[in-house]
Amino acid sequence: MLGLATFARDQQVPRTQMSSVAILLCTFNGARFLPAQLSSLAHQSFTNWRLFVSDDGSTDETLAIVAQHKDRLGTAPVDIRDGPQQGFVRNFLSLACDPSIAGDYFAYCDQDDVWQPDKLSRVAAWLDTRPPHIPAMYCSRTMLIDEDGRPCGYSRAYRRTPSFRNALVQSIASGNTIVFNDAARRLLIAAGGTAKVPSHDWWTYLLTTGAGGDVHYDQIPQVQYRMHGENVIGTNAGLRNRIRRLYLLSRGRFQRWSEMHVAALEPFRPHMTAENRALFDLFRASRQRGFFGRQIGFLNSGVYRQTFLDNLGLIVAVWARKI
Repeated sequence: MLGLATFARDQQVPRTQMSSVAILLCTFNGARFLPAQLSSLAHQSFTNWRLFVSDDGSTDETLAIVAQHKDRLGTAPVDIRDGPQQGFVRNFLSLACDPSIAGDYFAYCDQDDVWQPDKLSRVAAWLDTRPPHIPAMYCSRTMLIDEDGRPCGYSRAYRRTPSFRNALVQSIASGNTIVFNDAARRLLIAAGGTAKVPSHDWWTYLLTTGAGGDVHYDQIPQVQYRMHGENVIGTNAGLRNRIRRLYLLSRGRFQRWSEMHVAALEPFRPHMTAENRALFDLFRASRQRGFFGRQIGFLNSGVYRQTFLDNLGLIVAVWARKI
């Protein structure tokens, strides 16, 4: 991962507009907020993009809004298709794993957010510095906005280095900020578009780091993340959400997610680095051990979360066999 100083220097390197971005937008009854998101895409300073929209059976005006947007863009390429209608994870993976969708970079896009005008330019400035054969993923902090678009805070800031040791126990990358290169995209295809995982963003983070790829977490928000009652997944910011996560931990949600990841990662082992294969095997085995063996196994694995309080929660989860 590049430090902020290095990233600032890299941005001075001239970027070729030859790089192309496939924007992967999944929709479902998103008519209320979709126009603002589509407008923010149309006003990106980076122009070499193509929009792929996978709709999961909307019954409102979503498809009509997308069609109108396509007409307004004229020659700008917009591809509209029917989604698998098996939930948001399957919908996003259906786009990410479709070999007919070409691009140098691939950007997850939610229907109810707003992108900063220079988001894709900033992302491409970093991804263009990465060797194309090395999996690479960009993500960032988000600015939170309410239903009317008014700022209401920021997502949590993460400062520890992204890694597979972190990815095994925490997702730091909000899907609406993630952009990845074709090498990372090939990992998603290898793992399969029907992988049974909790979220597409955490899965992308796991695969990229597991294969020894590069992940850059940008402290400067590039997405306005709209908070409203219809969000499928909310923010982790705030005391209320921390308490809610502790409650869900006690109910076994984190344990179920770990089980899903272990099962889905097992066939992916050949794509991991040797170090990460050993780490994964230790993580998997430690989950099944008795009390003391579990504590020792997780301690030796070096897995970590991003903040002090998060790591206290991890210790409790290991102690209570909730991981």
